Amino acid sequence: MDSRVPPAFREAFERAATWIEAYYADPRRFPVLSRARPGELRAALPSEAPEEPESLDAIFADFERLIVPGITHWNHPRFFAYFAIRAAPIAVVAEALCAALDVNAMLWRTSPAATELEEVVLEWLRVLLGLDRGWHGIVYDTASISGFTALAAAREALDLDIRRRGMAGRDDLPALRLYLTEHTHSHIEKAAIALGLGRENVVAIPVDGSYAMIPAELERAIVRDVAAGMRPMCVAATVGTTSTTSSDPVTAIAEIAKRHRVWLHVDAAYAGPAAMLPEFRSLLDGCEGADSLVLNPHKWMFVPIDLSVLYVRDMELLRRTFSLTSAILETPDVGVHNYMDYGLQLGRRFRALKLWFALRHYGASGMRARLRAHIALAQEFAAWIAAEPEWRVVAPHPLSVVCFRYEPHGRDEAGVDALNIAIVDSVNAAGEIFISSTKLDGRVAVRLAIGNERTACEDVALAWEVLKRHAALSARRSGGA
Repeated sequence: MDSRVPPAFREAFERAATWIEAYYADPRRFPVLSRARPGELRAALPSEAPEEPESLDAIFADFERLIVPGITHWNHPRFFAYFAIRAAPIAVVAEALCAALDVNAMLWRTSPAATELEEVVLEWLRVLLGLDRGWHGIVYDTASISGFTALAAAREALDLDIRRRGMAGRDDLPALRLYLTEHTHSHIEKAAIALGLGRENVVAIPVDGSYAMIPAELERAIVRDVAAGMRPMCVAATVGTTSTTSSDPVTAIAEIAKRHRVWLHVDAAYAGPAAMLPEFRSLLDGCEGADSLVLNPHKWMFVPIDLSVLYVRDMELLRRTFSLTSAILETPDVGVHNYMDYGLQLGRRFRALKLWFALRHYGASGMRARLRAHIALAQEFAAWIAAEPEWRVVAPHPLSVVCFRYEPHGRDEAGVDALNIAIVDSVNAAGEIFISSTKLDGRVAVRLAIGNERTACEDVALAWEVLKRHAALSARRSGGA
């Protein structure tokens, strides 16, 4: 077989580059939310792989004809749902280089540059966030795996010999307790399931009017569980919850966790990067008392999914939790990190490369400017809502997410909930913007999140006009004024 790169490779790459360039130049030509119907793509594709090679022209034509219509455009300036994934062009270039190098960064020696660049870039990030020198970072794919990894280390820190003996059938093992709130991201509870704690041992601590954990309630729960013979394992505090971006009082929680010798994990997956701004540095106050901290650069640092960063205090504990080396992977290298020893995954992508590209391309000042712009747009949007009769902002909005609802006179709470769901469905079906909803205090709230690098004031203004138009339309459809 001829191992040389075929001449068609350049043509293919240039064609892809041209398409990507056009995509970034005018993404607004696409509906944000895909209009595909379930099963539509499956029906359009052959039931078996082609026996003979197909031309690039045919493949690319099908990409545009079949695949693109089935895409919900997360990288769209009018994607306001969830937390947008915001891949900047420079990071797409880095991803292409990463794919070409095709590194498996499991051991230091399987690509020294991948390991050491990860160490350097995460040290840069630590400094930008104002974290102390006691933190050590490692890259995973998403916060789900970062959170699972942190909780596994928390369980190992209890010195219950679970790594060797497991948990099944042990009379000497108390129930292990995990503390969070109803606004904690679901991946934490999933980790509790996977680690054998069970959902019955996930304790939801009450929140205050700002949807933040009440420290006194946390301490009461810990004391009560200890008295019942249970073993508190971890408190999961959040800085920037998914629904509202509220933050738990980490400083007070850290004091309680320290007093009771409980692991403190801080989930700052979305909001963490905002600590790069001096005016928001206080977001991470109290994290000096935490044992682990996660943030996702793919949420708000303009790199493509996936890239999550877990900082821990005790790297050796983390290694002890997961290290299991077969003979084929033993190496004589000393003074290095073999990152396969610090989590479930043996194989590891060279994810640090795209963050390195992004940090160098924008500089810290460029990153800060973009975050400030997003926060300012959210505050302006919230002001528009607050000034409009029958619309109400329903939660604090310190960052780039605003929760609100339409509350026309003459409807009960259930009716208002149904109307707001109808508004979200109607808006999203139209395709001009994409928004999501949540529930706060049992009531439906509409949620708008700003974060795409190319989102401008005109996009947010359009979102507001679209919302008002579809609110009036939905109200008429449901029999209102």
